Amino acid sequence: MLSWAILFLVVALVAAVLGFGGIAGTAVSIAKLIFFVAIALFLISAVMHAIRGRRV
Repeated sequence: MLSWAILFLVVALVAAVLGFGGIAGTAVSIAKLIFFVAIALFLISAVMHAIRGRRV
């Protein structure tokens, strides 16, 4: 999922260099959203792993 965030960030940077402001802004917003979703899923996964590991 982080690879998608990086991909959208690269698209935003290329669009910004070429002067496409609207596309760059949208791509940055999508990249931020995907990044934070990936971080949230990682934290949930880490907590669940810690809880499950403690029971065993």
